[in-house]
Amino acid sequence: MTGDETTRDGVSLTNLDRPLFDGADATKRDLVDYLDGVRDRILPVLRDRPLSVIRVRPGQPPFMQKNVPKYTPSFVRTVSVWAEASHRQVSYALCDDRRTLLWFANQRAVEYHPALVRGDHATHLVLDLDPPEENAFPLAVRAAHLVRQALDDAGLSGAVKTSGAKGLHIFVPVVEGVAMEDLAAATRALAARAERVDPGLATTAFIREDREGKVFVDSTRAGGATVVAAYSPRVRPGVPVSFPVPWEDLPRVSPADFTVHTAIGLLGDGDPWAELMPPPQRLPDDLVEQGHTIPVARVQAMHEGKRRARARRGE
Repeated sequence: MTGDETTRDGVSLTNLDRPLFDGADATKRDLVDYLDGVRDRILPVLRDRPLSVIRVRPGQPPFMQKNVPKYTPSFVRTVSVWAEASHRQVSYALCDDRRTLLWFANQRAVEYHPALVRGDHATHLVLDLDPPEENAFPLAVRAAHLVRQALDDAGLSGAVKTSGAKGLHIFVPVVEGVAMEDLAAATRALAARAERVDPGLATTAFIREDREGKVFVDSTRAGGATVVAAYSPRVRPGVPVSFPVPWEDLPRVSPADFTVHTAIGLLGDGDPWAELMPPPQRLPDDLVEQGHTIPVARVQAMHEGKRRARARRGE
């Protein structure tokens, strides 16, 4: 093999010294080395979860891959899931071991988006904080503390990580057996309570033009949705990674602090996502009940979009 090729754990790795993508300031080797270096932290959050990845082929735009390709090796475990949106069975990979992770890295899979379920059980409630623009991360930090207050008031606790893009993700582990509709309801209620603490900063408005420069507290990730994994790189300039941060450190960090070049050194021997994550919790009945009175954001936005379209046609 050439210096640009090697084998690890029986997986052939090729074209390692080619740029990862335009603006990455990283090579495919950097991606492989990073993912292999964090495998003991990222594999636990991927294991047994249907996985979607975002791949970047040379000269092509990034694309999300859900269905495993026909050339997927036999050592990659898969699970077949019915996709309601496309009315077909999708064969998802389960990234359970080092070989599978290395194979994905060699496929230029940069981003790792596991489902929020294991089997048919939801494992986490997630709130995604999306600031209005790229340089507004401090607003996301302020909004995160609104969510934390709402969690405290409900007797819940969660862990927070950078999204690797411009915002933050807050994960609240839940006990096994929570009905998907109750989990979704509780997520909506927590978002509404955070918005109510400071409506000048946070909004639950699903329609972008209604957000008025506020941080969007996205409560739509419940159920079969995916969220980028802790420690996953992102297809963005510099290849930042989604990185766990203690609540008290949030004001002192920036998403750009954590990249495929810096993250392993910052981790040392630790696994902060596992260490910061509280144990699974039972959702309070009043939170679930409140959530069931709040319309589902996507459905509400669809109806509102149609209403506005009718109004424009009538002008």
